[in-house]
Amino acid sequence: MKTFNEREITLQLQDPELQRQAFEEVVKAYSEQLYWQIRRLVLSHDDANDLLQNTFINAWNNLEYFRGDAKLSTWLYRIAMNECFGFLNKQRAKNKVFLDDEDETTINKLESDAYFDGDEAQILFEKAIQTLPEKQRLIFNLKYFQEMKYEEISAILGTSVGALKASYHHAVKKIQEYLQQND
Repeated sequence: MKTFNEREITLQLQDPELQRQAFEEVVKAYSEQLYWQIRRLVLSHDDANDLLQNTFINAWNNLEYFRGDAKLSTWLYRIAMNECFGFLNKQRAKNKVFLDDEDETTINKLESDAYFDGDEAQILFEKAIQTLPEKQRLIFNLKYFQEMKYEEISAILGTSVGALKASYHHAVKKIQEYLQQND
């Protein structure tokens, strides 16, 4: 099996003759990790699949603007996060969910998802994550689940490393407090 070489793929993406095949490799290489990052934000399997598809469509349509200044993964994550934030904002506006009701709505969505098969501890942990503000939840997910370095997250979100560290620290404390209160 051929290993994924980001530098080589980036060059191939800029060659019209190799572009389609290179993009297929990108989709294969990043689909799963992008899916799970999106899923942790929107919770629904179906919505995550739709947003993942939109992410790759958006990437394909804007391929001419990607020059390899940033890592390919950073560029894709940025597109995916923009898709998620746009989707979540539309959902809030469509459902006219007030901030006080938002936590309850997302928790109900998690519990009713047929694709979520976690035990009680996993559900409690996911509920704790869902209580975080949206950006803090995103930072926590990228650091905790994707094991990204702060520098990578900084490139995706355009936030300083110091601010990311502080945000992650606060997220961990909030999750710990939630778990202690609901244990």
